[in-house]
Amino acid sequence: MASTSEIKIFSGSAHHDFAKRVCSELGIRLSVSKLYRFSDGEIGLSIEESVRGCDVYVIQPTSSPANDNLMELLVMVDALKRASASRINAVIPYFGYARQDRKSKPREAITSKLIANLITESGANRVITADLHAGQIQGFFDIPVDHLTGMQMLASYFHDLLENEINDNQIVVVSPDVGGVVRARKFAVSINADLAIVDKRRSYEVANFCEIMDIIGGVKDKIAILVDDIIDTAGSLCNAAKGITERGVKRIFACATHGVLSGPAIERLKDSNIEKVVITDTIPLTEAKMCEKITQLSIAPLFAEAIVRIHNERSISTLFDK
Repeated sequence: MASTSEIKIFSGSAHHDFAKRVCSELGIRLSVSKLYRFSDGEIGLSIEESVRGCDVYVIQPTSSPANDNLMELLVMVDALKRASASRINAVIPYFGYARQDRKSKPREAITSKLIANLITESGANRVITADLHAGQIQGFFDIPVDHLTGMQMLASYFHDLLENEINDNQIVVVSPDVGGVVRARKFAVSINADLAIVDKRRSYEVANFCEIMDIIGGVKDKIAILVDDIIDTAGSLCNAAKGITERGVKRIFACATHGVLSGPAIERLKDSNIEKVVITDTIPLTEAKMCEKITQLSIAPLFAEAIVRIHNERSISTLFDK
């Protein structure tokens, strides 16, 4: 691994453990900053060591509480800019507000574009993130965006877990909606499996609600792997699982890069016939969200490798050439 002597890694409060894992992969210490709050709730922050001329990486997913974590990221980037860091890289494993990427009805905000503007104007020179809900969000930024993916890692996990079934052509990869077809197709190709698609209708009057209209592709007597980028309330996932069960699927697994797991998600997963749900650690898995069905894999090594490559001006895309 190339020298990392000029790299400095800072962490916000959103996912301190993830930042430690990245530092462990890089073989460097986590740099020191101090976050504090005033009595009225305002955030204050100070950088506790020199960053002049350094290549700095701020690790902060903008997961729940999204507004607090976003503001913390902006304040930290501004502090580093004023401390004369050479380059400030915002490492956002989970990019909050990514699902508000377009107007689905009149007079709506395109909030993910607003967030991109805020991060850019705060002084960030680059963004490193994983599995954006909509790829066009990269174009919302006027700075470089390195878009990583956890799909290869998840596919490798299931290839090892279900190797015999894959060899016997018993696996079907299922996209819970039409919007995730490209992601699911790549996943299916990587493990040499069939593809099916759940055609659903989402209600824009009731948040987090959808109904299944049809299943495109054969699932009868197959082992299904539901593949998505985000599991939020798990409504779409569990509805899809119910729909393919009615079509005769034998067993069901699920995976996603980002385990938001908000609201009734855990209870829904417990009550579903999904055997195992595999997520990555882009978002911290709190004790309240842990259950025996959930397995969490660390994507920190991928982010660490990306940081080294960015620092040494090497290609990121070759990470995913396999």
